Amino acid sequence: MRDAQPTAIQLTDYKEPAYEVVETHLRFELEEEFTLVTSTLKIRQLGESNELFLNGQELGLESISIDGRVLGEGEYTLGDESLMLTGLSAEHTLQVVTRIYPAKNTALEGLYRSGGMYCTQCEAEGFRRITYYPDRPDVMSVFTTEIIADAGQYPVLLSNGNPVSEEVIGGKRHVVWHDPHKKPAYLFALVAGDLLVTEDSFTTCGGREVALKIFVEPRNIDKTAYAMDALKRSMRWDEDVYGREYDLDIFMIVAVDDFNMGAMENKGLNIFNSSCVLANPATATDAAYQRIEAIVAHEYFHNWSGNRVTCRDWFQLSLKEGFTVFRDACFSADMNSATVKRVEDAGILRTVQFAEDAGPMAHPVQPDSYIEISNFYTVTIYEKGAEVVGMYHKILGAEGFRKGTDLYFDRHDGQAVTINEFVQAMEDANGVDFTQFRRWYKQAGTPVVDVLTSYDSGAGRLTLTLRQHTPDTPGQTDKQPLWIPVQLGLIGKDGSPLTVTPDQEEFWTESSQVLHFREAEQTFTFSGLEQEPAVSLFRDFSAPVRVNYQQSRETLRFLLRHDSDGFNRWDAGQRLMLTWIDDAREGRFELSDDDINVYRELLNDTDLDPAMVAYLLALPSESYIAEFSGEIDPLAIHSAREEVSGALASALRDDIVACYQRLNIAREYEPDPAHMAQRSLKNLALSYWSRTGDDGLAAAQQQYQKADNMTDQMAALRALVNSGDRMRAQSALDDFYERWQSDPLVVNQWLSVQAGSAEMATIEHINDLLAHPAFDWRNPNKVRSVIGAFANQALSRFHSADGEGYRLLADAVIRLNESNPQIASRLLAPLTRWKRLVPSQSQLMKAELQRIMQQGNLSKDVFEVVSKSLA
Repeated sequence: MRDAQPTAIQLTDYKEPAYEVVETHLRFELEEEFTLVTSTLKIRQLGESNELFLNGQELGLESISIDGRVLGEGEYTLGDESLMLTGLSAEHTLQVVTRIYPAKNTALEGLYRSGGMYCTQCEAEGFRRITYYPDRPDVMSVFTTEIIADAGQYPVLLSNGNPVSEEVIGGKRHVVWHDPHKKPAYLFALVAGDLLVTEDSFTTCGGREVALKIFVEPRNIDKTAYAMDALKRSMRWDEDVYGREYDLDIFMIVAVDDFNMGAMENKGLNIFNSSCVLANPATATDAAYQRIEAIVAHEYFHNWSGNRVTCRDWFQLSLKEGFTVFRDACFSADMNSATVKRVEDAGILRTVQFAEDAGPMAHPVQPDSYIEISNFYTVTIYEKGAEVVGMYHKILGAEGFRKGTDLYFDRHDGQAVTINEFVQAMEDANGVDFTQFRRWYKQAGTPVVDVLTSYDSGAGRLTLTLRQHTPDTPGQTDKQPLWIPVQLGLIGKDGSPLTVTPDQEEFWTESSQVLHFREAEQTFTFSGLEQEPAVSLFRDFSAPVRVNYQQSRETLRFLLRHDSDGFNRWDAGQRLMLTWIDDAREGRFELSDDDINVYRELLNDTDLDPAMVAYLLALPSESYIAEFSGEIDPLAIHSAREEVSGALASALRDDIVACYQRLNIAREYEPDPAHMAQRSLKNLALSYWSRTGDDGLAAAQQQYQKADNMTDQMAALRALVNSGDRMRAQSALDDFYERWQSDPLVVNQWLSVQAGSAEMATIEHINDLLAHPAFDWRNPNKVRSVIGAFANQALSRFHSADGEGYRLLADAVIRLNESNPQIASRLLAPLTRWKRLVPSQSQLMKAELQRIMQQGNLSKDVFEVVSKSLA
């Protein structure tokens, strides 16, 4: 076991750096066995301290010199992860030469090899694996990068900024890049490989021509068109909506197979997980296309919200990530269906983020401490952080929000700042005091809002009482009331919207129909109502809260039919379906004629957006159901959901078949919103139909065989795999692998559809997949496709009564702890929720966490998650 526990880093301990790095010159000599890195830094003293602290990890130190003089061993202090120089004066030129071994770097941080390519990942603290450097985001420098490599093997050598020079000397290619914009080391990037490029250009609003380039391995050159189109649309949108113009002569994207994250916004040279940038109709599903569009936009938008204005320290991570997730969500909403996008975002919050808030890793949007910063790249930082930004938009309106962001960017361009600076810009631009609102950043946990309504028919008055509280979380009790924007609508008995103005107008924003709920308890009244209205609360998911509002099934069906807010229409349907699940768990479930009729109407309403109809008809996932349960019994949830799903499919069978046949039209594939929407409803109908009998499975087989795009083919394959007909399923799986075994991204889908299936994902089958030639423990996408899909999707198998699912996950974590701690740590999330499960499962989970804890030499990543889970 570990001899000493890792020490937590505290926000309160922040100190400004002793020295700034005015210029950074990096020289990389890429050899097959190793890489020599020569770092030449011009440093300048900022305060009174004459000590320079440099971070370093797994580096071979070759030499150190100051102002041209080589230092002896007694003139510096070398630690396991640091290099300290003392007795310095105001300005120096420091040169450090290190030897590193990228081919042996399985952690995929710093400089490493992915196949035949060199690439980097430096956020959050990967740069210290390249050279000794003050690796912190508030040290910003102008970078010049020189790369030297074999000209034949590595014809493409890339780094941040603009190209300066290129020449070949003695079979070696020498390339120099210069980035004129100051940046922290975490935004540094380097790529070297034998790559092909797709090229285009973009003319900015200022009339500048920007070269756009997407670099890929030769086999993937036919999969770049959509990402390029998404990039150009992102650039135009950022100019139109935020007034932000791109600032370099070139913008590059590189697709990499081995990557821990989705993508990285390195200045001018974005490095992407190949799954987040490569697509053509034959190999990528509609969901993959939409993900590519969102992630390309996200990384591009970082050029301002993260690069030009960056974080002072990692406690401010949501300053860039939450803000940029909000920006990419708005972009996706503008490009597609805003309602569908809002439903998708709320689904993530209510399943993954609410679960995080209720577990041992709960933390505020601005954490107070961490042991390993990689553990805080979470849905709380990203998605909940985006919701916090979105609430500014709800409170201030679009114009006020834009005034705030303009001031923020103009005031802090080229700086490393804190969340406080963002809030201050919103306040100063709009004359609004956000003191109370700042609690959203500092209080962990999901607020709970209890709702009571009453109607006085004699007075024509509706009374609405809201009560809020935020449950205790690790290290935080006695939470204070938050400023919660409640978007509100009232609906008349005929389904038409009613005029909404509360008697307490000082708590109301008319333009956005938002109530400002700021006390532990507040009561609002609405007068002049001739009839009792249906109340539609938290429209557009106006705040990331749990809502306890007891509305009858009749009211939920009414809202499902008539609510003009698409999000609340979906929410009413989800709440109705949850009542069915509860009934099934108690052995008294039966679909009423009223239930069947409302869904039949939706299924046959050809005026509705088909994508929205698909969401309205889809049952909540098992993970979603769990978050609306008290004590979680995964096996009971699975059984109840299966019963409800089968009953709904049987009751609507004829309508489902008609819907499928209406939409199953042969046409050329287009990755546009209208066609995607039709495919989503068609394939949902197929999934229901395939549950009802042999003709449904025959339809799935036929769609699989005739599909000319991966969306339809994978939907049919999933229906067959989940059907329980092993012969049909295995036949299709064998055929699919035979067709696609040479395409790693498609094979990942093949792995995932099996590992995530309640029908197929036995322990024996998961072990077979782990032993399959297509699986590779070194590739994070492969690990996520099998281990991640099994533990997060095939819940009835993962939570098997014998605990073997937990043991399999723990074994994977122990194995990956040595080679890739980041991935090991992220796989742990399902085990961290052990306290919320029924006792029989809870104790089995806890035992696996204890077994992990007993291993020697746990990484900081894994140690932090396991120790907090067991506390």
